[in-house]
Amino acid sequence: MKAIVNTETCIGCGLCVSICDAVFELDDDGKAKTIVDRIAAEHKTLAQQAAKDCPVESITIVD
Repeated sequence: MKAIVNTETCIGCGLCVSICDAVFELDDDGKAKTIVDRIAAEHKTLAQQAAKDCPVESITIVD
């Protein structure tokens, strides 16, 4: 499973980081980015919650 962040639509609110900081962080431009290539099993639920809660739907989770 992998997380993809659309930096064009990301507003940098940081909600994803607050939900799942094992997968997401804010870059130097204040936009979210992933910090892992694959989401570990123990972070899967939180990563999916971060994607669901993103106010601008900038996060996609793919298998």
